[in-house]
Amino acid sequence: MKQRGPGGGRSSSAKPSAGEGAGGRFEPAPTRPKIDKASANDRSLDAVIAADKIAALKLAPVSHETEARLDRYIALLREWQAKTNLVAPSTLPHLWTRHIADSLQLVALAPSAKRWADLGSGGGFPGIVLACAMAGTAGASVHLVERIAKKAAFLREAVRITTSPGVVHLAEIGDNVDRITGPVDCVTARALAPLHQLIGFAEPLMRQGAKALFLKGQDVESELTEATKYWNIQPQLHQSRTGDGWIVELASVERRG
Repeated sequence: MKQRGPGGGRSSSAKPSAGEGAGGRFEPAPTRPKIDKASANDRSLDAVIAADKIAALKLAPVSHETEARLDRYIALLREWQAKTNLVAPSTLPHLWTRHIADSLQLVALAPSAKRWADLGSGGGFPGIVLACAMAGTAGASVHLVERIAKKAAFLREAVRITTSPGVVHLAEIGDNVDRITGPVDCVTARALAPLHQLIGFAEPLMRQGAKALFLKGQDVESELTEATKYWNIQPQLHQSRTGDGWIVELASVERRG
């Protein structure tokens, strides 16, 4: 017959069960720290974007003031990207080279331009980037025409936090002439429409003296061929510094009869 300890309890020589400490008190087992995969991914993306920024600013150098404005813009874009699709998610690691430097290269092609019109601004490329670059220029203005209300709201916030000379117009792209007052030196668009349609959108502004700089992809030759069915044009092509794309420069256009 087994003996029991005083009070009928278990013998003092019995080992405490898992989770029990001295005297039978319960002590929770130590837990392993949880790995926040989302935070780890964010840190990894931060590192990639930081390296991409260095590469981009070698392609398109800017002042410290412009760089600070662009930093604020990128931070805002990443915040809004979670709820509004502003750029293709696959391009996030290359925001600076794929989008910022790609937009900045337009400044060198129109060094005297102060007043810009960006048609279909979307996430702000090239319009907000140009506005950041123009912020220190007296008399500068960048008109951003966007038909989607959420994106127009983002553009207004981007203009505010970057303190840049941007003016946002919530309007259909074809209504830009009615919205934009005053002269425009340069009209641009990126990833908006085929070239022959872009020329149609820009033609009223070009009649008033603006030249056009349109960012296009590798299929630029086929787009030019199609555009000549509708327009008399003498395009000048500039190869993009940031990839395989092209910039189509047009000083004047005339509709074919």
